[in-house]
Amino acid sequence: MLTSTDLNNAFLSYILTGYEPFISAAGYVGPKYKVDHDVSLLMPEVISRMSVAEQDPKFLIENGYFEKVNDFEFEGEVIKASLLGYRITLKFVHHFLGRIFSNPDAVFTEDMLRPELQDLKTYADSIKNLSVTQVRVAEGLMKDGTYEALCPQLKAIVSIMINGEYKGMDREHPEIRKMFTREYVIESDWYKERLLNKQQKEILFWRNNISYIENLLTKENFNETAERLNFK
Repeated sequence: MLTSTDLNNAFLSYILTGYEPFISAAGYVGPKYKVDHDVSLLMPEVISRMSVAEQDPKFLIENGYFEKVNDFEFEGEVIKASLLGYRITLKFVHHFLGRIFSNPDAVFTEDMLRPELQDLKTYADSIKNLSVTQVRVAEGLMKDGTYEALCPQLKAIVSIMINGEYKGMDREHPEIRKMFTREYVIESDWYKERLLNKQQKEILFWRNNISYIENLLTKENFNETAERLNFK
C-alpha cells in the first residue's frame, strides 16, 4: 500500500477536525544547547494551562507569541529558512511558561528560540540540510507512484518541496494557502468524490451483510439461532 493512503488520511484528519500541529525540538537546539529529553515532554504542561482560544495559532501569531521565520542571505546564498514556518517568541515564554516556572526565560533563552544567534553558519547549514532532505523525500514520492494518488493539496506540497513552486505559485502564495482551509477542502471535487466512493463501499458492505443474513434464514437448522439473534 502506498504512503498516499496514510498521507491523505492524516491531512484530512487535521483539516476536518481543525487540529493544529505543533512541533518541538529533540536532541539539540542549535549547537550550544543539548536537550536530554524531547522538549515535547514539557509541552503538555504548557498547553494544559492555555485556554482553547490561546491555543489557536491565529491568536498566537496576531498577539506576537509566534513569529514567522524568514529566508535570509548568507555568503551570497538565499537560505530558505521560511520552510520552518513559525516559532515561539520570548513573549510566549514569559506569558505561558511563566505559568509553570518562576523564571521561564532561564529555561528558554533568546538564542535557543533563535538558534541563528548561536552560530549563523551552523544554522544556515542545518536549513540547507533540511532543504536537501525534503527534496530527496519528495522525489521518492514521485518515483514510487505515491504522487499520483495524493490529494491536490499534497501534490502541491510535494511539487513545492522539489521545485519551490506549484503551477507558478510558492508556498506563501494566497491561492496555495487557501487550498489548506477547511472550506476549500469540503467544497472540492476531490473530497466529494472521496465521500461518494466511501458511500458506495458502505452500500456494498451492508448489502452483502443483508444477503448473508437472508441466506442464513433459509437454512432450517438455523431457525433457533436466527430467532435468538433476532435476525429477521
